[in-house]
Amino acid sequence: MSDSRYGDLGRPPLHEAALRRALVREGGLWRDVRVVEETGSTNADLAERAREGAQEGTVLVTELQTAGRGRLGRTWTAPPRSGLTFSVLLRPRLPVARFAWASLLTGVAVATALRRMTAWSQAGEGFLGDGGDGGEAGDTAVDVRLKWPNDVLVGDRKIAGILAEMVDGGLVVGVGLNVGLSEEELPVPTATSLAIEGAPLSDRAPLLRAILREFGTWYQEWTALGGDPESSGLRTAYRDLCATLGREVRVEMPGGGRLAGTARDVDEAGRLVVAGPDGDTAVSAGDVVHVR
Repeated sequence: MSDSRYGDLGRPPLHEAALRRALVREGGLWRDVRVVEETGSTNADLAERAREGAQEGTVLVTELQTAGRGRLGRTWTAPPRSGLTFSVLLRPRLPVARFAWASLLTGVAVATALRRMTAWSQAGEGFLGDGGDGGEAGDTAVDVRLKWPNDVLVGDRKIAGILAEMVDGGLVVGVGLNVGLSEEELPVPTATSLAIEGAPLSDRAPLLRAILREFGTWYQEWTALGGDPESSGLRTAYRDLCATLGREVRVEMPGGGRLAGTARDVDEAGRLVVAGPDGDTAVSAGDVVHVR
């Protein structure tokens, strides 16, 4: 394959200037958008910029991430321009206890944007493009759901992952979304991509714009209301999209313990409430397995 950015026409490159023009607006969240050809980790790079004083609303996107990290140190790799890999810098003026909702908010933004961008137009003209109003609830072509706390699913297969880290009093939140990967290119067989799910969205720019606009809307509402997930509607939106709720789950705890039961709720602190043999337990961290 050619070394040119345009060598694979099925995977067009992202254009930094165009994204900046579309996203950086007076009064909006996004203050800067940078696109790099390759990096080890957008989260690590943006964390370094945060320590150097980068402003809230800085976005870093890469065409190829070579040392991406998921939860529990797992790796996340994909061929160049086959996905969306980006991180955002947030400096919410909120109690640290509210920060846990940032990754859940990110999940809501990603899932909502993907559901809208893959909705069938009611006129039967195929998928709606960027800026479309979206179809009715029953018109969603790709049924994107959330798995507590940081995964985005289609069915039982993972289409995106989210990693939030505290840095310099703020947060760096990273997203890795599989867009154009084929079955052969998937890092693990339990993953999927928009292409595999039948969504013909090879141009990633409209997807990125849609996700960041959705994120900005939710984030500004959430922070304006003091980080309250209830009055901002964030908790309701998350629960409506969460495929974990109502499922039998097994939670592998960070300290090595294990909890089994029914995922009953996500509480106001963003914790998963699991109904087990000894009653309800609220879990703030853990690796959740959906038991079939």
